[in-house]
Amino acid sequence: MKIGWIPEAVKEILDETAKKLSGAKRREYIAMITIKLLDGNARKAERVFGWSRTTVKKGMRELAMEIKCIDNYSARGNKKTEEKIPKLAEDIRLIVEPKSQADSHFQTTFAYTRITAKTVRQALIDEMGYTNDELPCENTIGYILNRLDYRLKRIQKTKPLKKIPETDAIFENVDRVNRQADENLETLRLSIDTKTKVKIGDFSRDGKTREKEPEGGL
Repeated sequence: MKIGWIPEAVKEILDETAKKLSGAKRREYIAMITIKLLDGNARKAERVFGWSRTTVKKGMRELAMEIKCIDNYSARGNKKTEEKIPKLAEDIRLIVEPKSQADSHFQTTFAYTRITAKTVRQALIDEMGYTNDELPCENTIGYILNRLDYRLKRIQKTKPLKKIPETDAIFENVDRVNRQADENLETLRLSIDTKTKVKIGDFSRDGKTREKEPEGGL
C-alpha cells in the first residue's frame, strides 16, 4: 500500500495507540501495522510513524517465529552509585557506624548519624583514599546515606533514673526532716512549682547535632 493512501487522521490514531503499549505487545502491534499497511517495510514505518526500524523488524521476527522476547527493564537506565562503586556503601558504613546511635525507643530500623553528607564525603577522601573526581556530589552521598538507613536525629535529653541505690535513704531523710518540721511550730513551709521549661545550650531541645562526636543532652 502506498503511504499517501493512509489518511493523516488514521496515522495519528495508529501512532497514539502504539504509544499506549509497551514491550512485546507494542512490537507485535507495530509489526502488524507495518505488514498490513506498509508492505512489511520497516523503513516506511520509520518514515511514517517514527517507529524504530530495529524495533519493527524485531516485532516482525517475533510474529513469524511465534515467540515473544522478554524485556529486561531492570537493566536499563542509570545505575545507583553504590552499584557503580561496589565498595562505596561498605566504606560509608565504616565511617558512619562508629558515630551513630540506634533509636532509643526501637520504633524504627533507621540509625541516626551525627555527621553530614559533606563530612562523610570528605572522610571518604581522607580516610578511604577516594579521589574527589571519582566520588559523587554531596547531595548524592546524602541519598546514599538515606538508602543505607542513616538519618539525622535531634539531640536527646538525658532521662533521669527512676530509682538509684540511694533513693530509699533519701526519702527516709526527707520523711525525718518533715516530721521534725511538723513538731516545730516556728517552721515556715513554702510550696514551689518548678514545671516551667527553659531552653538551655546552643542545641536546646529543637536543635540537631551535626558533630562527629556525640553531644550529650541536658
